[in-house]
Amino acid sequence: MSPHLIQRVTVLGTGLIGGSFALALKKYTTDIFVRGWDRASVVNEAHGRRMIDQSSSGSVKEALDGADLIYIALPIGATLDLLPEIARFASPNALITDACSTKLRITQDAAALFPGGAGTLFLGGHPMAGKELSGIAAADSDLFRDHPYALITEPSSDAALIATAAEAAAVADAASAQSAIAMPPGIPEEPLLSRQRHSPESDPRVGAFVKILEKIGARPMWIGAQQHDYAVGLASHLPQLAAVALASFLYDRLDENGLPITLAGPGLRDSLRLAGSSYTLWRDIVLTNREILSASLDLFARRIDELRERLGSRDLEGDFDAANELYKLLKGI
Repeated sequence: MSPHLIQRVTVLGTGLIGGSFALALKKYTTDIFVRGWDRASVVNEAHGRRMIDQSSSGSVKEALDGADLIYIALPIGATLDLLPEIARFASPNALITDACSTKLRITQDAAALFPGGAGTLFLGGHPMAGKELSGIAAADSDLFRDHPYALITEPSSDAALIATAAEAAAVADAASAQSAIAMPPGIPEEPLLSRQRHSPESDPRVGAFVKILEKIGARPMWIGAQQHDYAVGLASHLPQLAAVALASFLYDRLDENGLPITLAGPGLRDSLRLAGSSYTLWRDIVLTNREILSASLDLFARRIDELRERLGSRDLEGDFDAANELYKLLKGI
């Protein structure tokens, strides 16, 4: 595979993720020309900080001209709105990828706009890296280092299928109690990868992009869109909402002396780091993964109820043991 398949990159959105990707390209790759597209004030700052070689804030058509890789680092709603225009103006040889936090809706829309084959190719993606801060000021060339980078392998025609029986059981459990989610018609017995007719992994443009991800320190992993949204719903989106709930609960109970948080130690700050996240960023994430989140919140609420029932006994030891084991697993990832 030629290392020169990707020589010109357009980054749409030069905030935390897009700016970090541009910085990583500058730090870890050579001979790649990076153009940034954003609001004039943002993209001009990116150009001034030498994150990008050229700035653009007007026509998307101009920004996409000649790009081998189009990296979309915009909010989900803005990405969905912009996809038709990108499809119209992107080069037939271009690889288009996004960094949005949910994947099912994006891949469904992209499948209708980018049929694949020898033409323009869309590859859904999600870097599992970030901060509670947003914007270009928080951009970091090493943001992706040692973090998973999800790449979406399944076509949207298979997206209605939940990938594993464990996922189906969790969602069905919540659905039976609250009717929050309608179950898909069936669960594939064979692995999802064996069902794919047009797997993107074999495309040389994708191979070149994966090489770039590895150069900037990310750990690419292939996963289906529904499987992705289920996993991040539990491991990323639920912790965000839990932090918001706890922080707002405590805020509502502040007295004139600042109690109880004037007695808070570092544990509370560690637990509530995500409470500093912006609703503007999270609005579209919640809206596009609300069914999984609704079911996850139901299950989590049940666990809270179970903890309350065990307060007067030694049964909490089992919960602490399980929590300790998960903590060890996280430290090893």
